Amino acid sequence: MDALSKPRVVAIGGPTATGKTALSVALAKAFGGEIINADSMQVYKNLDVGTAKPSVEERQGIPHHLLDFLTPEAPYSVADFTAAAAPLIETLNAQNRLPFVVGGTGLYITSLLKGVAFEAQNTDPAVREQLRREAETSGPAAMYAKLQALDPDYATKVHPNNQVRVLRALEAIAVTGQKMSDQQKAALPTETPYRSLCLCLTCRDRDVLYRRIDLRVSRMVDAGILQEAEWVWRNRETFRTAAQAIGYKEYFPYFEGTQTQAECTEKLKQATRNYAKRQLTWFRNQNDAVWLYVDEDDVRTKATALVRDFLAK
Repeated sequence: MDALSKPRVVAIGGPTATGKTALSVALAKAFGGEIINADSMQVYKNLDVGTAKPSVEERQGIPHHLLDFLTPEAPYSVADFTAAAAPLIETLNAQNRLPFVVGGTGLYITSLLKGVAFEAQNTDPAVREQLRREAETSGPAAMYAKLQALDPDYATKVHPNNQVRVLRALEAIAVTGQKMSDQQKAALPTETPYRSLCLCLTCRDRDVLYRRIDLRVSRMVDAGILQEAEWVWRNRETFRTAAQAIGYKEYFPYFEGTQTQAECTEKLKQATRNYAKRQLTWFRNQNDAVWLYVDEDDVRTKATALVRDFLAK
């Protein structure tokens, strides 16, 4: 496919608390665009505060797709995201609307822009249940060590505490005999399906980023994150994805009576800072990303110029 005939898409990524929502809404208003959510937790209904889901007011009338549409019991994966986002990009381009893919889940953005082809997963409920029981007995560290031994390349891309992805990878190996890293390599197309621009927001000064994160967490507390976290905790057996999400699991010790609310809030701040580091690492490995520094740049002006130049090519 000729590069100029490919559908156009602008992605906005980067770590949490850097202003992705505000920038994406401003750019969508300026360029006649709509937003496709690329945050793995903002898909869930009634999980608003802990996921920093943009409010109706923050959306400013800009259509947002793949946002706030699933119940917390429902599973959601990168394969689900790309399968839903790809036709949206085609439709918006056909309507002469510019798609903005926005969020902090780097795997979603990268997989979409590179056109990774996810085959229907070979799953086995019996194997999954066996792995789940093993995880309950042995603990997350042992399961991650098992993944490191079986598929060290993929293990480097997964956080040790992300048991959903760890167990999914172990299940794939057990059922198919293929490592997840090999499956991902085989899924890459010979050329990318889109003409894309990827903007990433961060702070040049890491301390500024951490202060922004701490402020966001404090605002979440004021907005009622404790009530959301308690709801997740009470339904943790069925809200499996949410129960592992940053923003909720940090408060479980409070509901269990083993830590104070203040201790859990500090733990949430630290967990969010650690997550921001992982987001930075992921996006920095995307060589075509254009970085904008919210503590130095006039981000909106620079981003507007970059999108204008991108559309003019």
